[in-house]
Amino acid sequence: MNIHFIGIGGSVMHNIAIREKINGNKVTGSDDAWYDPSENRLREHGLLPQKAGWFPENITPDLDKIVLGMHAKADNPELLKAQELGLKIYSYPEYIYSLSENKERVVIAGSHGKTTITAMIMHTLRLQSYDFDYLIGAYVEGFDSTVRLSDAPIIIIEGDEYQTSPLDKTPKFLHYNHHIGVISGIAWDHANVYPDFEGYKNQFRLFAENSVKAGALIYNEEDKLVKEIVEDNENIHFDTIQLPYRTHPSSVQEGKTFLKTELGQMEVSVFGEHNMSNLNAAKVVCRRLGIRESQFYDAMMSFRGASKRLELVGENDQMHVFKDFAHSPSKVEATIKAVKKQYPKQRLTACMELHTFSSLNQDFIQEYANTANNADTAAVYYNPEYVAAKGLPAISKQDLKDAFKRQDLEVFTTIDELESFLVAQNWKQNNLLIMSSGKMGGMNIESLANQLLG
Repeated sequence: MNIHFIGIGGSVMHNIAIREKINGNKVTGSDDAWYDPSENRLREHGLLPQKAGWFPENITPDLDKIVLGMHAKADNPELLKAQELGLKIYSYPEYIYSLSENKERVVIAGSHGKTTITAMIMHTLRLQSYDFDYLIGAYVEGFDSTVRLSDAPIIIIEGDEYQTSPLDKTPKFLHYNHHIGVISGIAWDHANVYPDFEGYKNQFRLFAENSVKAGALIYNEEDKLVKEIVEDNENIHFDTIQLPYRTHPSSVQEGKTFLKTELGQMEVSVFGEHNMSNLNAAKVVCRRLGIRESQFYDAMMSFRGASKRLELVGENDQMHVFKDFAHSPSKVEATIKAVKKQYPKQRLTACMELHTFSSLNQDFIQEYANTANNADTAAVYYNPEYVAAKGLPAISKQDLKDAFKRQDLEVFTTIDELESFLVAQNWKQNNLLIMSSGKMGGMNIESLANQLLG
């Protein structure tokens, strides 16, 4: 096959492109920008475009497939040429589905927790020597990529509710047509695509209704919105098996988390109420795939989490430094609570970057009210240039203090100011949590951690 990727530098797109080259296909691609780790990985596999930009001459009649990335625009010159030539054009969710039609498809959806649930399932199946494919939004220990596409009979997919492509505004997760679906929780996000909460919530209702006859819909019954759209929904096929789950019982003892099971207490590396909920969701999925409870718990004892999901950067006897992907209000609140509960005798300094359209939107930032209350010191970094570039009204430091309902909120508009602030703090019995779904303004978190840890 000759396959061309429009937007090959994307976090998922570059991994699909690499996997297709490994599978023996001829792969080309283009993009207007790329960054690490995409850049280095594409270079390693001989797929890095010679120069940035869109070039219609890349699109020729001998191409079998075009895969269109999310950030390419509808007027992209290469896309227009492909349409003119009548070539087969896929969004990446459509492409994944085209390669998975004959597999058992497990799709993990939800505003939060989906990466961790997917990673827990992958880790368990790997230890039980299952042959499976996967698509996940973060790197997981034991896996060399975020994508695997093969002849395996099962695929585990992290299902995103964001729109599919410039040509298709439906959420990605509706294209996968799951046999086993999971909904972990619903909290408004992606305000640029879903400007009101009802429109956002409706995408998960559609996901629930997309469950197939004799398939399974696994849902968090402790989330009242999830419970509502599943249990009060007459449009879900009556033969779909509905499997509710709750937060797994656990205890915290001297900075360690233990699962309470019928097999006794079991220490795990992941912690926080949200992760105990994620763990139970993964357990129900694994049971449906034939994994015994004892096998699942054995796997969880060696699970270290997905990249940037409460990832421990460094520690000494006085402090721990964590980095996390949290950026939306519900994720920020859950992550801060988790660290504070794990180390109740230590102070917590929590820093977050606001850089998405939603988090920089004057209307949406009110959703952050009280989310940082469990931190002893809370700090926010944002770049005013990002706000302007997104065409949004300017945000002041006072706007953020008011939105978070913390007048003691530390607000920084340059990363140097934030780093100077952190270096000046007393780190005796004080943990540091850094949260960002972006680049944290270019901060070298590992270097900073080493400096603070001494």
